[in-house]
Amino acid sequence: MSRIVVVEDEPILARLLGRILSGAGHTVTVAGTVADALKTIRTVDPHLIILDLVLPDGRGEDVLAELMQSRPASQVLVLSSMTQVATRVGVLEGGAVDFLAKPFANAELLARVHARIRTAAPPLAVPRYLRRAGVEIDVQQRELVSDGRRISLTQREFVLLTHLLQRAPETCTRAELLERVWGTSYDTGTNVVDVCVRRLRSKLSQDQIETVRNVGYRIAI
Repeated sequence: MSRIVVVEDEPILARLLGRILSGAGHTVTVAGTVADALKTIRTVDPHLIILDLVLPDGRGEDVLAELMQSRPASQVLVLSSMTQVATRVGVLEGGAVDFLAKPFANAELLARVHARIRTAAPPLAVPRYLRRAGVEIDVQQRELVSDGRRISLTQREFVLLTHLLQRAPETCTRAELLERVWGTSYDTGTNVVDVCVRRLRSKLSQDQIETVRNVGYRIAI
């Protein structure tokens, strides 16, 4: 059973989301403001956060930014009627793992929720540490261990770097990384893979991620 926090200030929609998700076996807690959301998330420690962008005391983007600072491994699914490309790209590059437009189909909501919860849960057979080519990741804490320092990774940075390490020394195409980290529904014309790789390179002590021209990326062995 997964814990889900729904950040939605519209009471009817909040109740509907609660019924849909609890009916699928999840424990749901609803928050209607930015302040309540941050407090509830700290208390509940959810597996997934469903976040509206328009709240009475602030913006959902502010909640997302705070979570990426204080809980970088947070799984945030943005649910919003603000469907402009700039808005979608902004929240996804800001750390959200998915975006679903309102109005939504119940079946699609549940499919996306379950997909993100599966992504968030490490496979049972995965060891505590993943080490390869001079790169070390603490899988349980989702941290990069480099030169004695522990560096927090966002959910997407963690998934992308883990995938590159597991595939090393093979090259991962941008399309493959988009599907693995962002989901098949994501616009393949975006540069989010390159942006995420750039952030990872800034956290690695050496340039261990190689660019394969016109193809994608690989871990240098």
